[in-house]
Amino acid sequence: MKVSEILQVKGNILYTVKPDHPLLDAVNTMAEKDIGSLVVMEFGDLVGMLTFREVIKALQEQKGTIGAGTVRKHMDDHPITVTPDTEVMEVRRIMLEKHARYMPVIDAKVVQGVISFYDVARAVLEAQSFENKMLKAYIRDWPSETAE
Repeated sequence: MKVSEILQVKGNILYTVKPDHPLLDAVNTMAEKDIGSLVVMEFGDLVGMLTFREVIKALQEQKGTIGAGTVRKHMDDHPITVTPDTEVMEVRRIMLEKHARYMPVIDAKVVQGVISFYDVARAVLEAQSFENKMLKAYIRDWPSETAE
């Protein structure tokens, strides 16, 4: 299974923010949309990711308040990316190895979407469920051996 297949099921809604946007506004957007990340775009290019991890770090740095900072100050400016052709098993490995929960999907410098740890887990579970159903159907329809 490839990342492109997950994006087809997930849909192509992409939530973005500009780096000079106030962090508080970005946090409010994340809360209102019930999302864990925003893609940070500038002049049509991906320049970072803002996830709940960066928000928590900002809260810790500011002693419990968001403050007047911008997204640029707190974003991850080197997010790990994948392509639509990346295999899901490779995405799982990268996410576990790098502790990445959200990864932008890039195709020819264009952001196609964001794949999350949840998206990957759901896709793997659905693939395994389908495989289990097929195996059970195969076993149920196992031809009986006739004695000759």
